[in-house]
Amino acid sequence: MKDKRLVSLDALRGFDMFWIMSGEHIVHALAEATHIPAFEWMSEQLHHTAWNGITFYDMIFPLFLFIAGMSMPFSMQKKMNEAFVDSPHLLPTAVKIPLYKSMLRRTLILLLLGCIVNGLFKWNGYEHTRIASVLGRIGLAWFFAGIIFLNTSTLKQIYFFVFILISYWLLMTLVPVPGFGAGILTKEGSLASYIDRILLPGRLHSIVYDPEGLLSTLPAIGTAMLGVFTATFLKKEGEFSVYRKVLMMTVAALVLIGIGLLWDMAFPINKRLWTSSFVCFVGGFSILFFVVFYVIIDVWQWQKWALPFIWIGTNSILIYMASEGVVNFAHTANFLFGGLILYTPSHWQPVFVACSITAVQLILLYVFYKKKIFLKI
Repeated sequence: MKDKRLVSLDALRGFDMFWIMSGEHIVHALAEATHIPAFEWMSEQLHHTAWNGITFYDMIFPLFLFIAGMSMPFSMQKKMNEAFVDSPHLLPTAVKIPLYKSMLRRTLILLLLGCIVNGLFKWNGYEHTRIASVLGRIGLAWFFAGIIFLNTSTLKQIYFFVFILISYWLLMTLVPVPGFGAGILTKEGSLASYIDRILLPGRLHSIVYDPEGLLSTLPAIGTAMLGVFTATFLKKEGEFSVYRKVLMMTVAALVLIGIGLLWDMAFPINKRLWTSSFVCFVGGFSILFFVVFYVIIDVWQWQKWALPFIWIGTNSILIYMASEGVVNFAHTANFLFGGLILYTPSHWQPVFVACSITAVQLILLYVFYKKKIFLKI
């Protein structure tokens, strides 16, 4: 397909980020105010699982990483065109070096931004500073997936993907942990948790482990690579019609979900350990989410409904950092709408408060979008 921006990818990124920035609070408030079963079910889905298992909320982070992987073949197309080649692994070294520098710069910035979100500017000693972060994992997984993408053919990329997931499974189930033994996939007893405790600097997110720890970043590379595979397939010209591609992506997604469910019996689906079964299961759903957005927005050209998601998606890092405590949207929302909300029934006020925060965020993002102000890394 021609090198053009996928509107559906921006919209899907925005849809994903919407739940983090404030969407979850609207649903929780609606469930509490109405006790409608549908809202209560949605509210339950907007919490992480206690350990093993899966909810929609567990899919938000890997979906964002999948989208980052999907963006890679498109964002690097300009450099490929300059080198007059179609396959990234055939790029000459002279062309790859600037790409490596750009990728490393982006990764280091994401690592720094992740530390800022964790409270770096509220310094309270090195031992109380959390180094691992969501943004850091995105940066690292995207970087290593990019290295593989730039230096190997698609077939070899698939081999790398399979090797990563199987290797992680074997490490987590066969390597013994002092005091626990091998294959103990608990918060305290897993190999990933043990490595976090002895090697990860600073404070761990959950005392005995970190959900964005060192070893569990390895399979996250696989999540990004699934995005690379999807975009690479989508970009192929002439071989398949649009709807044939949609069908094939859907089948691939269902196969991945099936593999994830089967693997779950031996290696449980677990977001915090980012298990191989989790990569497959959520990867399949990520493809399905993309297929729905792609068909509606890019194929059928029904785009107006998705504009708020596009505003979010084109400034996703900005709104993520802002909503994680850098900006107090609640204060602004209360200043603008607080007086009116006081006149509403008390049990509905949390709903309107949550909606007012979303409104402030969307107004800001709309202004940035119209002014073409984007936080690009």
